[in-house]
Order: sequence, then C-alpha cells, then structure tokens
Amino acid sequence: MNKSEILKILETGEMELTSQFTWGSNYTFLANVRRGEQKLEAIYKPTRGERPLWDFPTETLAGREAAAYLVSEALGWELVPPTVLRKDGPHGPGSLQLRVEHNPDQHYFTFDDATRQRLRQTAVFDLLINNADRKGGHILLGDGGKIWLIDHGICFHVVPKLRTVIWDFAGELIPDELVANLEIFSKKLKTDNALQDELKGLLAADEIEALCQRSDEIIATRRFPAPPEDQRAVPWPMV
Repeated sequence: MNKSEILKILETGEMELTSQFTWGSNYTFLANVRRGEQKLEAIYKPTRGERPLWDFPTETLAGREAAAYLVSEALGWELVPPTVLRKDGPHGPGSLQLRVEHNPDQHYFTFDDATRQRLRQTAVFDLLINNADRKGGHILLGDGGKIWLIDHGICFHVVPKLRTVIWDFAGELIPDELVANLEIFSKKLKTDNALQDELKGLLAADEIEALCQRSDEIIATRRFPAPPEDQRAVPWPMV
C-alpha cells in the first residue's frame, strides 16, 4: 500500500475502535480503519481526551501531531508515520496516525551505538519543531531498522521548550546534507502556498512564523545545541 492510499484511508475510512492505551496522559485508542477492501491499524487521539496544559492552548495537540507529519514530509525525511486530523472520529475530532510495526522492546535507551549514531536527523527534527517531549519510547525501530518518531502533541510552541533525551551530539556541527534539506524546507515554507495552507489549518500563525525562524536559525548556526542551563532539558518520564 503506497503513501497516498494510506492517507486516503486515514482521511476517509470508517473507524472502529478496538482498544484503549492506558499508559499515556491523554486518551489514546487503537482503531481499525477501512475503506472498501482496504484496512489498516491506526492510533486515534481525540481532542476531547487531551489533558489541559498550562503552556499550550487547549484542544490543539491533535493538530500538532498532524503538523509534525507535514514538516517531516516537507523535509523529505519520512520520520513520522502518516498522520491526519480527522473531524469525524468516534469521540470527535482528533489525530489519526498509521500504526507502524516495530519492536516494543527497542527504544533510545536500548539502542546500540550504531543506531544512536543514526539519530542526528531526529535531533535536528526535534530542534526544528521545538519538541518539548522527546522521550526514549517515542523513537521506534521498525522493519529493516527504519526509525519512526511518534507523539508530537506538544511541539511548535513559540517559546523555546526543547526537552529531549537525545543530547548525544551537543556542540557538533550538523551534517551538510541535513542543512541542505533545511534550506530547501525553509524556502518551501515561505513560498509553497499549499504547505502554508495545510499548516494554517493545524497551527497558529505565530507558531508557523516561529517554525520559519527556527529553521533559519539552525541553518545559520549549523550546530547542535547544548542542553540549556536555565530550564529542564529532558522530559519526564524519560521513556
């Protein structure tokens, strides 16, 4: 099944909830999504099940999940599983993300050194989207060693809030190929009307502007930051 087919199923398929995950802060469900003879499993996070946060506007986390997917795709990195914002979920509007096959016993804290060395792209992505919650368990190892990133509900704030377990590369120069990808993305963010319109349906105008500014800043500095000393640098819990 190709990506366009997956997105069409996520956007228009009939949803049937099969179970609920109980370990997270917000309501999260596993769903079967069918469109004709096609079926896939997806993760549904309804807006009304979001726990209020003091620093993020209410009922905005689902949109941020979908925005993270758009940014990943615009970069050409394909780090985030296909994700859409569904208006007509069983419990109302919410994000719907393809469930990817992965080894649940594998995450950042169990990765070998070779796998951790592959996380520079992830670290740049989190810096760009201002991820306030990159836990070790939010990095999945899929089929063929493919790295997938999930849980982006508290990203894109206008104030710097990067909290991540990945500080392995602090002070290093960002690889040239990643900077080149960011340069293309930055231009696209400023000129691609379709991308702008999609993001406007998911994020506030000042959050999109802050995303643009962060992209330009990363391109200018070309270096992984060190953990900040004036605020918490890692999420809790870390897995």
